[in-house]
Amino acid sequence: MIKYDIVFKKTGDMVYISHLDLMLMFRRAIRRSAMPFVLTKGFSPRVKISIPKALKLGRSSEQEEMSIWLTHEVARNDVIKTINSKLPKGIQLVR
Repeated sequence: MIKYDIVFKKTGDMVYISHLDLMLMFRRAIRRSAMPFVLTKGFSPRVKISIPKALKLGRSSEQEEMSIWLTHEVARNDVIKTINSKLPKGIQLVR
């Protein structure tokens, strides 16, 4: 299990998406990208991601932090490029 720390930006109309919807959107994008993701343990397993700070509704940001866990190592540029292709306009992984 490998942890990737990623920086993303949230701009445009996507500033009106809530923190919980943002988490759901990232989980769906990671599943659709066919990355080798790690599932959480428990009754309802989910893609294991973490966004430590919740951004307030209606605020844009150029540098928000998140972490994702993958089962095996993938080149960082491939992770960013593949997941970005599944994200909507206004949300983009930066580095």
